[in-house]
This record gives sequence, structure tokens and C-alpha cells, in this order.
Amino acid sequence: MNAPLLSRPVGLRVADLDDAIERARIGAFVHDHADGTPFHLPAWSIAVARGCGQTNHYLVAEGGNGQLAGVMPLTEVHSPLFGRALVSAAFGVGGGILADNPRVAAELAEAAWALAGRLSCPVMEVRGGPLPGPEWHVDTTRYIGFARDLAADDDAELLAIPRKQRAEVRKSLEIELEVAVGSDEREQAEHYAVYAESVRNLGTPVFPKSLFSEVLREFGKSADLLIIRESGVAVSSVLSLYWNGTVYPYWGGGTRAARALRANDRMYFELMRHARTRGCTRFDFGRSKTGTGAAAFKKNWGFEPMPLTYYERVAEGAKARDASPANPKFSLQVKVWSKLPLAVANRVGPWISRGLG
Repeated sequence: MNAPLLSRPVGLRVADLDDAIERARIGAFVHDHADGTPFHLPAWSIAVARGCGQTNHYLVAEGGNGQLAGVMPLTEVHSPLFGRALVSAAFGVGGGILADNPRVAAELAEAAWALAGRLSCPVMEVRGGPLPGPEWHVDTTRYIGFARDLAADDDAELLAIPRKQRAEVRKSLEIELEVAVGSDEREQAEHYAVYAESVRNLGTPVFPKSLFSEVLREFGKSADLLIIRESGVAVSSVLSLYWNGTVYPYWGGGTRAARALRANDRMYFELMRHARTRGCTRFDFGRSKTGTGAAAFKKNWGFEPMPLTYYERVAEGAKARDASPANPKFSLQVKVWSKLPLAVANRVGPWISRGLG
């Protein structure tokens, strides 16, 4: 089907994501592509740009017949602390080039690198997709992803969880906790409060509140918040995306009270239950850094780790950026941040995190 494109010229341009028809056209291409992810959707790029004050440069390739032949979501990320980078897809687990034809993929990669130069971005980061070219550094060891099929019902789901974690989930189901799903003002406020405390306790800056609200707005019914409350107070919360039969719990966490209540265990089991009612058949637990506690937690749920392939290209004379809190040079900052009053962390954190990408 794609063979004629090899002999036809391919046009490359930056898409106008303010055009509803353009967005729908790209969305249909991503939806029908076997390797499409929520992070390839225009909705993700728009939400990230608005929520974090960054700039989109969504590349599209068109064949001689005018049909889309490939796409590459790009966000120009600028930070006074971590420098400038062009990222595909910014703030996403996945992204990268989406094209069936190797020639189209190569042309998108070269166009993106040329764009990075014009934007004074010495670094490009590409999360997933085909190798952009021989000049790119390939990393398959830093991050691992976790995904598996959902079971048919609650009983089968419990049996799919390894014994030790299954016992924790069973105990969580015996605790009187309230489960709420929605995306209204109350739930958004609860989610942000819980998530902000969770990441502060881990020593990392919280994302801007606007990032979450913009994702919920752009994805509409394809995103929601699941809140666990104890005596009316939110203790765990997760923002999830729903895409092609898969649920993606993306930004989740719990307060200090959540641990004793096993609220996080309850939250993810309830999300599995909720996702089935929405017609989902697969659960994507997202990525974690290799060797971390988060990775161990996901393995305990019966998810097998799969290496994620990321690519990076750095201009001559420039340095790659590594803003990860796991970087040893940030160990002191992480310790200090985890002790900050929440009011201070929530005020300063978004200014830092919006430039992480």
C-alpha cells in the first residue's frame, strides 16, 4: 500500500493544530496506525503547550495524493535550568516518528533536526518509534514499560496478581474507602493536592496544575480522575487516558496517609475494574526507571518489564541534558525538596517542572 510513496515526492510541513479539520485528520491517522499512542495525538501536544507554556511544532508528511504519510509531534521545551530541547513527545512516555515508509520516517527525522537548529535547540529527544538515523544515540536501558491484558472480571484480575500483592489488594478492599470518578472542579482540586504532596515527598517538583486541566479538557471523555477518599478526604488519585481499548494511568500518587490505608493498591485495582466497564482490555502501567521502587511495585502486580527505546541527538559542542531526579548530582536537591513545606514546593515546583519536558 505504501510502495507508491517511494517514487512520489513527500511534502513536509508544520501542522496547524488550531485547525479542527487538521486535528481530526491527524487524529484519524494516529488512531489507525498500529504504533499510534495517545502521545501522538494533537490533543496531547496542545495540552502540553498550553499547560506548560511551551510551543508546538507538529510535523506532518503528505504523499503525492495529499494523504498523510507520517507524523511527528514536537514540542520546543525551554528551561532556564535545563536548557532548550525539541522533544517528541514532550511529557509523554511515547511519541517519536509515526510512518510506515522508512523513507518518510528518515525525511521527518531530518526535517525535525533542521527545525531544532533553527529554533536554537541543541538537543533533540525522541521517545519511541523507528531509529531516526545513524547520528542518533540509542538508549534501551534507562526506562522500562509495563503493560498487560486486563482479566475478564474482578476474581480473575485478583488471580492475575502475584500472591503477595494480591493479599495487599484484598486487605485494601476490606477497608471502608470511597471511590469517585470524574473530572469536575472538586476532583481536579483533590487530584492536584494529592499528586503535589506525593511528588514533594519523593523530592521532585510538581507539574503546573494547568497541565492536568488542559489534558482533561483536550481528551474530554477519553480521560478522567479516579479518587480514593477516606472519611471524605482524598488520599490517592490518578489521572488516566483511554485509547484504543487501553487504559493509561498516567499521573497518580497518594498522601502519607495512603500507605496505611493501602489506598494506592485500592486505587489501581478500582481503575482496572473501571477500565473494564469502559470497554478496555489492556492496562498500560507506564514507564519507570530501571532498578527503582516504582518499577518493583509494577512488577509486583504481575507486569513484565519491557525496555523502552529512546533516541537523542546533540549538536556539536553541546551537552546532553539529564534532568532526572535519579541523577546522582541532584541527590542533595531531592533530599532538600522532600522536606519543603507544601506551600513552597507548590509555588516553585511548576516553574521548574514546566521545562523538564
